[in-house]
Amino acid sequence: MGGAVVDEGPTGIRAPDGGWGWAVLFGCFVITGFSYAFPKAVSVFFKELMREFGIGYSDMAWISSILLAMLYGTGPLCSVCVNRFGCRPVMLAGGLLASLGMVAASFCRSIVELYLTAGVITGLGLALNFQPSLIMLNRYFNKRRPVANGLAAAGSPVFLCALSPLGQLLQDHYGWRGGFLILGGLLLNCCVCAALMRPLEAPGPTSGPTPPRPSRRLLDLSVFRDRGFVIYAVAASIMVLGLFVPPVFVVSYAKDLGVPDTQAAFLLTVLGFIDIFARPAAGLIAGLRQVRPYSVHLLSLSMLFNGVTDLTGSTAGDYGGLVVFCIFFGISYGMVGALQFEVLMAIVGTQKFSSAIGLVLLLEAIAVLIGPPSGGKLLDATHAYQTSSAVRVSPGRWWAGNRVIPNCGEDEPRGYEPSAPGTQPADPGAARCPPLSSGT
Repeated sequence: MGGAVVDEGPTGIRAPDGGWGWAVLFGCFVITGFSYAFPKAVSVFFKELMREFGIGYSDMAWISSILLAMLYGTGPLCSVCVNRFGCRPVMLAGGLLASLGMVAASFCRSIVELYLTAGVITGLGLALNFQPSLIMLNRYFNKRRPVANGLAAAGSPVFLCALSPLGQLLQDHYGWRGGFLILGGLLLNCCVCAALMRPLEAPGPTSGPTPPRPSRRLLDLSVFRDRGFVIYAVAASIMVLGLFVPPVFVVSYAKDLGVPDTQAAFLLTVLGFIDIFARPAAGLIAGLRQVRPYSVHLLSLSMLFNGVTDLTGSTAGDYGGLVVFCIFFGISYGMVGALQFEVLMAIVGTQKFSSAIGLVLLLEAIAVLIGPPSGGKLLDATHAYQTSSAVRVSPGRWWAGNRVIPNCGEDEPRGYEPSAPGTQPADPGAARCPPLSSGT
């Protein structure tokens, strides 16, 4: 898998940390919102689709699962495309695919056709937008990168709060076919966001010969020789294994406690509202000069906090307890969402980030697929939410946090050369972990 990277950009350019970067941040905010909220928002159409095709909920839920699997599992493909063609062309193609998938889904006559259109095609389109947008965001921001990542990550809860009621409104007025058609049109906004992803250019002509652009593999597997990356990838996969379980089951848990349906559904609103503010706040804290060198530790603390919240929340015996659980889960969930890609960039550096994020998302795709279903099987077998939470979520999160803390973030920054006039300065918050071959 050889070949020179196309969207590398001029080497040694200082990140603007503003300027056009704010437009890039806005585009990333929208893309993140569509990518993470869309698989959940389409669930409002499930009951009508079940009546239309005469299927059960388990068959219907595969649409969201396929969407998420495509978003995570096509990470290496996105890395290859970005390194070969550049971020903006890949995102434009992804926006067209995402829209085409939903428009085609509005004409489907079977559930298998829905899997292919709304699941595979739309999921691939969203994936081709999500990963390149993060790459561009991390090229435009350095000193303010934690804040930028936190603000971009806030797109997920904001769009979830907007798309879910919008989907219900569209279904009530136009049916599921009309709703899918209109949502397909909305996804064309991904192309507008792609147009904002202007590649960085050198500030002006330089004296002397231009240094040759270094060649790079389309998918750099050398990141697996980095012990920090390996630890991060394993920890992130274990975390994701249970990260989506509580939002899936909290409403059912409340109903089993005798809570009315409307109040039970309100729990997700509480979680999403807290998440909206938790992500930017976590980014602001991680961006402080005194805190940024310890961003790896802050992510580890977030993992541990989330695991403890899951375990204690499963013991709630009334509606008030579940509200408290959703508040603290929203805080910890937002912290993880704001910090995960900031820490990955700090570990691997700019040059390997496009390959590293693709490989991490591929590993997380496996966990995304087996996490909620296996949690459901535990619940069916034990009829106890406490057992499902304790076995599926918390121990893995504890292990993940304790593995990341002692192994990363102790050495000098990675990914940048020492500062020189007109070059990218060393990242004060970057963490370095010694490679596997070092023997440490």
